[in-house]
Amino acid sequence: MRILFLNLYFPPDTSATAKSAESMVHALAQNHEVTVLCGRPSYDPTERRQWKWWQTERLSTKSAQSIGNDAGKSAAFTVIRVGSTAYPRIQMNRRILNYLTYVKVAFWRAIFIPCDVIFAMTDPPFNGIIGAYLSLLKRKPLIYDIQDMYPDMAVAASIVQPGLLTRLWERLHRWALGHAARIIVLGDDMRTRVIAKGIDPAKVFIVRSGIDTGLANSAILNPQVTRAIRGNFRFVLLHAGNLGFYGAWNTIIAAARQLENENVGFVFVGDGAERSRLEGLAAGATNIRFLPFFPSSDIPSVLAAPDAHMVTIKRGLEGIVVPSKMFGIIAAGKPIVAVAAAETDVAALGLRHGFAICVDPASPDKLASSIRRLAADPAALASMSQAATNAAIQYSQSNELNNLLNIINGVGRHP
Repeated sequence: MRILFLNLYFPPDTSATAKSAESMVHALAQNHEVTVLCGRPSYDPTERRQWKWWQTERLSTKSAQSIGNDAGKSAAFTVIRVGSTAYPRIQMNRRILNYLTYVKVAFWRAIFIPCDVIFAMTDPPFNGIIGAYLSLLKRKPLIYDIQDMYPDMAVAASIVQPGLLTRLWERLHRWALGHAARIIVLGDDMRTRVIAKGIDPAKVFIVRSGIDTGLANSAILNPQVTRAIRGNFRFVLLHAGNLGFYGAWNTIIAAARQLENENVGFVFVGDGAERSRLEGLAAGATNIRFLPFFPSSDIPSVLAAPDAHMVTIKRGLEGIVVPSKMFGIIAAGKPIVAVAAAETDVAALGLRHGFAICVDPASPDKLASSIRRLAADPAALASMSQAATNAAIQYSQSNELNNLLNIINGVGRHP
């Protein structure tokens, strides 16, 4: 089939959706003719592009990628980069111009691209709605891949306030969901949230981020990173990644203070909108440390350094935020302390496979006592580590991409 793939970000952009888009495109191009319609690189890109109305590239897939019966097969796909603005992601107000200019140019360019299926991701946040309009105009089925749930996320993050705009956005989004032939989500909790919007469960499918087993098995650890993270603590809990609106940060900091005299360290690697506030909450605590992001080559070392990782989702955001970091953590064979409701994907999968403990994100006392028990039980920690390693095999990226291919092929048979 000819697949028109819509997402603002694509490498050399380095956003999470750019990386997900790249993996999916490389998988789809093994058996289908794929055209990616994206914008000019703007999300911490490794290289820039000069402005043109659009520019076309022909790229090759990763020949080493193993997907289905096409292991090692190399293929090609087309990338059309339209002339969107390219303001950096830290300039949020101007970043909205990136969204608007991308949609304006990409929509009209898409009309003239022959396709059998339209595949829309969620950058920009209203991209699914644009994909649905194109689907209606071109009379082609829409596959809607939800990486971030909007407008739910925008409201929860206080990017927009509830009102007429959000009600209209939600109404259009539900229309797009209803119009889609297939909807792809990141986990059971997100699937539940989509179905709750009145969507037929039969067309909502789960494709998780998965684990790149090739990278996971080729890791070379950096002892300097290990020392930087562990310090002199006997037991270390690590949160690595964005310190954004979604986390139960007050609960974590309060629990950390209860464990201050027990040589249990809480280490935060990364940055985000909430970091400065968290540093204020943690002021004076001797067992809470903040470190900057490490280079991407050191990610395996970061994942391997602590005794356990923290993954957090505050109440009310179940299914809105589905942290993909869980898969990198279990690939490293590390346990997870899920500071999240039991129905979230990280807690549900962790409890099912035995690699995580789940703690109420509104209870610092329960979190502190759970960590205390875990730190005092090396056997339980070792058992959770082995469970993580075992679970990682089931969630390889190649398996998840095979699921995606089956969904795409199903649309081809039954639009």
